[in-house]
Amino acid sequence: MNTLNVKKGDTVYVNSGEDKGKTGKVLSVNVEKKTAIVEGVNIVKKSTKPSAKNPQGGIIEQEAAINVSKLNKVDENGNVVRSNGKARKVTVK
Repeated sequence: MNTLNVKKGDTVYVNSGEDKGKTGKVLSVNVEKKTAIVEGVNIVKKSTKPSAKNPQGGIIEQEAAINVSKLNKVDENGNVVRSNGKARKVTVK
C-alpha cells in the first residue's frame, strides 16, 4: 500500500515549479497517481460547453493536480516541515 506525506485538509508549501513559494490547502489526493489538488496552486484555464449549470459556457480557471514530491507540509506556526519531521526555514527574496 502506498502512503503519501500529505492528506486532504493539510496546509502545504510548493517547493518547485511555476508556483514555487505558494502555500495552500489540499483539496484532494490521488494515491495511485501520487498527485494532489491544492487550493490556489497550478491554476489552468479550461473551455466549457454551455450546460444547465453554466448556460453561457466559456473559459473557466480551476486548480489542476500537482505531484506530491513538490509539496511539503506547513505546521501551525507557518514553518515548512521536512519529510523527517524537522522544521526548516524558508528564505524570501
